[in-house]
Amino acid sequence: MTPDNARTQAAWFDRPMRWAQLTLVENDPGRYDPAFWLDYFRRTHVDGACLSAGGCVAYYPTEVPFHYRSRWLGDSDPFGELVAGCRKMGMAVVARTDAHACHDDAADAHPEWLAIDADGKPRRHWSHPDYWVTCAFGPYNFEFMTAVTREIVARYGVDGVFCNRWSGSGLCYCEHCRTNFRAYCGYELPRVRDPREDPWRKYLLWQQQRLFELWRLWDDEIKKINPGGAFLPNAGGGATCSLDMAEIGRRAPMMVADRQGRHGLVAPWAAGMNAKEYRAALGSKPVAGLFSVGLEEPYRWKDSVQVGPEIRVWVADAVAQGMRPWYCKFSGTLHDERWLKPVEEMFTWHHSCEKYLRNERDLARVGMVYSQQTAHFYGGQAKWETVEAPGLGVYQALVEARIPFNMVHDRLLAAEDLAALKLLILPNIAALSDAQCEQLRAFVAGGGSLLATHETSLCDEWGTRREDFGLAEMFGVSVAGATEGPMKNAYLRLNHPHPVLAGLEDAPRIIHGTRRVPVRPRGEFAATPVTLIGPYPDLPMEEVYPRQESGTSELHLRRTDGGGRVAYFNWDVGRTFWEVLAPDHGRLLANTVRWALDEEPVVTVTGAGMLDLAVWAQADSLTVHLVNLTNPMTMKGPYRELIPSPPQHVRLRLPPGAEPAAARLLVAGTEIDVRVADGCIDVDVPPFKLHEVLAVDLE
Repeated sequence: MTPDNARTQAAWFDRPMRWAQLTLVENDPGRYDPAFWLDYFRRTHVDGACLSAGGCVAYYPTEVPFHYRSRWLGDSDPFGELVAGCRKMGMAVVARTDAHACHDDAADAHPEWLAIDADGKPRRHWSHPDYWVTCAFGPYNFEFMTAVTREIVARYGVDGVFCNRWSGSGLCYCEHCRTNFRAYCGYELPRVRDPREDPWRKYLLWQQQRLFELWRLWDDEIKKINPGGAFLPNAGGGATCSLDMAEIGRRAPMMVADRQGRHGLVAPWAAGMNAKEYRAALGSKPVAGLFSVGLEEPYRWKDSVQVGPEIRVWVADAVAQGMRPWYCKFSGTLHDERWLKPVEEMFTWHHSCEKYLRNERDLARVGMVYSQQTAHFYGGQAKWETVEAPGLGVYQALVEARIPFNMVHDRLLAAEDLAALKLLILPNIAALSDAQCEQLRAFVAGGGSLLATHETSLCDEWGTRREDFGLAEMFGVSVAGATEGPMKNAYLRLNHPHPVLAGLEDAPRIIHGTRRVPVRPRGEFAATPVTLIGPYPDLPMEEVYPRQESGTSELHLRRTDGGGRVAYFNWDVGRTFWEVLAPDHGRLLANTVRWALDEEPVVTVTGAGMLDLAVWAQADSLTVHLVNLTNPMTMKGPYRELIPSPPQHVRLRLPPGAEPAAARLLVAGTEIDVRVADGCIDVDVPPFKLHEVLAVDLE
């Protein structure tokens, strides 16, 4: 089968707005009902499908040696049958492969394909003893999986290949890895994962280089057969991603954000956060949000089914923040059908409102920076406490404050990358190069504002501590000693009145954080709203009283010559807020963001409850997404039910010269009256269960 020439155009990946993924299991052939799935694809209005093809298990009659066929395959071709059915419905089709394991026959014939542990032994699969773990950086991927990829594209003319677990399963000490790494940098493969050690730093860079070489190889081989095709790696995400997101953004025509659901204490807004992290790198390129209909817990209940309300809130937040929904079902056999109806209802609504979901610009004026180099070279094994938690705390505070914002990658800080933003937030972005610091100075000199916390810019790009902040002159303070903490029983004196203390007028003091950088001022500050009450004994109870207040400022605010504002917290406000969720810290953060932004918000939503917001521009319209997170299970799922939001009032600032032609609520499906005054529209939104979208058509 040859590729359809009509599908060789490079823009195929921007057409699908809704995706389906059917991940077959080995005994599905002959047992599952392909007609049911093709009908469900039609009912859910998906225009793209990702279908299991090969790798660990082949679901077509492969001719590649050692490409293991399903034992239930017989003379059938389930992959080809599904591809043909999807093509009849005009869908884009991507083949799913899996490159992380092989069977005994392949291991016996090609021991060089296997991953080797630190003791020099081949690795048996941790979950299934009939499989061996393969090496991502040697001939298994570069030769065998390349042949599999070529065969699939040539035979079925798919638009792309989406490879799962292609980037390795930890350090491999095989001869190929040892030889290639030694040639790259002269070192032996590291035995210790310490970001302060040069071998580990070099390994992180070598791993990236090798995977990008593999990406290029597979993409080139696909394009030789189908010029419009593409390799779509299962990769990417936030600060802890092993591949440079900035480079991913340059290479990829689209990406699939594989964040299948939440677990533990993950908040539902994490789906939207993931969307923002990808968009920070890909810009306007499409990002599909892959979600599972099952539970996502470490116990791996892969045949589980999540309850409808939990699926709905995860998808709603991803869609609100700009992702295209992609549902994933493991196994073609249905063990529990409860997920079918909620997914069909969500996708049917999405299809009906597609015009208003093809976003062109995010109108948020605030950007929160995330930094992979900070995670890798500063955070190391403690990156949760030092890198992730500070960002999560700031994110939670912005959601609670109903401040729309984007994410910004720290390697995309040029003027053109930041042109739409007024304020950048750096939550403990400790590792910044001199060049990155200069880009931030240029942003502020051009009128931008900055809010930074704790050890931001205290290290260079390799995580090596500087003598002073790289942004010391911008913060207006210099380092005066080693970082203190963890502190217990420390407090902050609030020096009223000040705008950053709004809503705290009845509080003379609030709790401090747990870690602080001692600083000394480099000049005079106009006001000192927050000062230190240092730690004092918390036991015995008779000794719990403050000794002496230092009067040292713990929040440094200054106006800049360029017209912007800079706010610097020399303590871990974001991390402490995420751990403790003390409302005083959330309010202080939100007030400081508003002070630093210093402009009328593009959208203001007032009313009770907790909402996640997004504001977008389309070709001829504006939309405001309201995702209702007012639920007792928001901070620990799954949702049991959807509890309606109280009424909300939306005030939306119109672009200069724009006039509204009509307004509607897309979920309620009703026209709505708007009031226009002073370049803004005011709308009263009645109670809604989970997700409402105000759509304003422009004349």
